[in-house]
Amino acid sequence: MAPEPVVATYSIVACDLPAGQWGAAVQSKFLAVGSVVPWAEPQVGAIATQAYANPRYGPDGLALLREGRTAEEVIKALTSADEGRDERQVGVVDGAGRAATFTGKGCHDWAGGHTGECYAAQGNILVSEATVDALAATFESNAHLELGQRLIECLAAAQAAGGDRRGQQSASLLVVEKDAGYAKLSDTVIDLRVDDHARPIAELGRLFSLHEELFGATPQEDWVAVDDTLQQELRERLASLGHAGELQQAFDDWAGAANLEERVDGVSRIDPIVLDALRKASS
Repeated sequence: MAPEPVVATYSIVACDLPAGQWGAAVQSKFLAVGSVVPWAEPQVGAIATQAYANPRYGPDGLALLREGRTAEEVIKALTSADEGRDERQVGVVDGAGRAATFTGKGCHDWAGGHTGECYAAQGNILVSEATVDALAATFESNAHLELGQRLIECLAAAQAAGGDRRGQQSASLLVVEKDAGYAKLSDTVIDLRVDDHARPIAELGRLFSLHEELFGATPQEDWVAVDDTLQQELRERLASLGHAGELQQAFDDWAGAANLEERVDGVSRIDPIVLDALRKASS
């Protein structure tokens, strides 16, 4: 039996070279699209494999990029060795920000892609070319945003422009950066997936906001100094939540229970996001 195609899919692979981040975002009328389409490795590149997707394009493509191949060379190598290339679609951005996209002649209309500096956008079984145009235009006009937010905006704009001809079902966002993930011991900065939802991009946006609240970084200059008055407030609020005793330990215990430990650094200063969370929790 032939595999079910990752149909009605649009995606964007991209990088932010100054930030050292690579990523991919995708939406599809397909269950758990994030388990198939997006692949990325810091300083190496990002890949999206879709249509009648060949999942080997992900790891094999990253291996080729690791050897120093360009995005164009990687696509040529992957597709030339694949007898099913006519039904494949793939986008690649390499470690230098060069991008390439491929749409096999057997992919269902509308199908195609667009590349620019540091990104490749592609889609198949779309309402029209406007979906891919929106991915590209939105990426190009939002260089001021961090890569994760920028890719979320791309998906939302693509859906507003028409999106998939068959509708929506799942979406995902993947962003990598060397040693910038959890506890600075992972390269995965963001890995969010909506596997089955009536409005997957909106749900992905909600999850992204929650991710930023838990794992984002407020500039140190914006942190709040903990004076005697605020210290007393912290003690009272923590005690009301069952965390009494020495302030540092009580604060660390609460932050760990609330999954906010990545935003805590002592108790002489406090991240305003953490302070707001504590106030809401103890109100």
